[in-house]
Amino acid sequence: MKRNMLFIAIATMSIGLAQIAPPVSAQEPIQPIKPARNIDLGLTELGKKLYFDPRLSKSGVISCNSCHNLSMGGTDNIPSSVGDQWQQGPINSPTVLNSSLNIAQFWDGRAADLQAQAGGPIANPKEMAFSHSLAVDVVASIPGYVREFRQVFGKDTITIDDVTQAIAEFEKTLVTPNSRFDQWLLGKEDALSTQELAGYKLFKDSGCIACHNGEGVGGNSFQKMGVVEPYKATTDAEGRSAVTGKDSDRFNFKVPTLRNVELSYPYFHDGAANTLTEAVDTMGRLQLGRRFTAPENASIVAFLKTLTGDQPQLILPILPPSTDQTLRPTPFPSRS
Repeated sequence: MKRNMLFIAIATMSIGLAQIAPPVSAQEPIQPIKPARNIDLGLTELGKKLYFDPRLSKSGVISCNSCHNLSMGGTDNIPSSVGDQWQQGPINSPTVLNSSLNIAQFWDGRAADLQAQAGGPIANPKEMAFSHSLAVDVVASIPGYVREFRQVFGKDTITIDDVTQAIAEFEKTLVTPNSRFDQWLLGKEDALSTQELAGYKLFKDSGCIACHNGEGVGGNSFQKMGVVEPYKATTDAEGRSAVTGKDSDRFNFKVPTLRNVELSYPYFHDGAANTLTEAVDTMGRLQLGRRFTAPENASIVAFLKTLTGDQPQLILPILPPSTDQTLRPTPFPSRS
């Protein structure tokens, strides 16, 4: 009886070891996402409140989460975001998930890091339509915030740099490890189906991997949109040339991450592709000069869906209440 039980235990262990082989990530151009590290917990909690606080906008309606909704893949799932007074944004909102892995922020890379990015929408008249000084005044008028800023920064004054640093620290935690593809990279041989593996091989062999690689499966370079065929965009965005002033950078955009891509539709900087099938077809033709067959397209889409990782699990923050001194929002146009 004991021998039989020992044999069963050894056999079960052997099956388990067979399914978890040595990691293959060292040989692959895509690397597994690592959990967030070296995070300041106090700063993160403060940043989470600010991320969800619509009082940083003129209308008192728009927060960071409005356009980068953490319940919707870190985006708003519309071609371009809705800003102050229902203004239409000029470009698609990229996902905030895994944005700490990006070479720079925004499609044109005009912000070097998350902190530089965090201040942009607050003062953009088409987005949150506030000013940095008014945002700081609002925060400084709320005792709950004053206490928390003092605890985190060790000083009584509050600056816009403090605000954006806190938001950026929170955003650093928004990584999505443990996707099925990452499990496969780490040695779990049965994590992917035959179709998904075929899609990954086609993804590599076709040249998609040249731009979509690394931990973020993109986000680490700028490339021209429309290499083989010109891309007819639905927006006037010029891309990287708006930052560098170089005509050679015209229509060069930051390569988007493909992590959680099944959640971050619509696709491209103008949000013109509504489905992954459409996006794969367009990129094949315009970037690679290749027309994927329907089965090939389906295999690549199946692979892309394996890149969805564990989504951030958050408890929504209770925001500290305003006081009589807090500037009140103006959500509607003034009537003369």
